[in-house]
Parts: sequence; structure tokens; C-alpha cells
Amino acid sequence: QVQFVESGGGLVQPGGSLRLSCAASGIIFSILTMGWYRQAPGKPHELVAVTTSTGWTNYGDAVKGRFTISRDNAKNTVTLQMNSLKPEDTAVYSCTADPDSRKYDSGGYPSYWGQGTQVTVSS
Repeated sequence: QVQFVESGGGLVQPGGSLRLSCAASGIIFSILTMGWYRQAPGKPHELVAVTTSTGWTNYGDAVKGRFTISRDNAKNTVTLQMNSLKPEDTAVYSCTADPDSRKYDSGGYPSYWGQGTQVTVSS
């Protein structure tokens, strides 16, 4: 059974930083494409960042230059470093995974999802 343990969400002021972490178990981590999605109230899920098993990364336009995704295959973890946070970054952030990187293409939907962690950017 695939399980994720997400941590690092919380309340931060605009311009601040947060670091989200996701530890995966129950699956061979190194073959997975890992990604972070977010969902704000009343809005659909939005892909924030993705990293493939080969280390290729991609970001949503709204976070390019501010967020960085990284993975540690030895520790089965993926992290999302979020800098220069804005109020519009407020959302529930979910760790996701799929052996098929095409599930992260437009219209795709990864097979495995964490429960999500709340990020609130407010003064």
C-alpha cells in the first residue's frame, strides 16, 4: 500500500518561505515521477512542480523562479522549497506520484495522492 507523509505546511507572511516534504513508502520510489499539486478553494487542482525518475523538473507558470522541487531517492522523499510566497499561493498542497510521467501531462491525473497540507500566505 502506497503511503505519503507530508509535512511543512503552515502560515507565512507574504514574501516568506516554506519547505514542504513528502516521504513515500510502499512503492519503489526511484522509478516514480513525483509531483506537487495545489488546490485553492473553489478552484481546480493545479500542477505546481514535477520531477521524474531521471531528475528532470518542470514547474507551473505561476511558481517558476520561486519554487524548487527536489528528490532524495535514498530517503524516498521529495521536497518543495517555496520562496517569495504570495497570498495567491494559499492552497492545500498535495504530494503525488505515478510510475508513468505522462500522467503529469495536461489533463492527466497521477495515481497516488497524499492527504495534503495547508499553506496559507497572509499578513
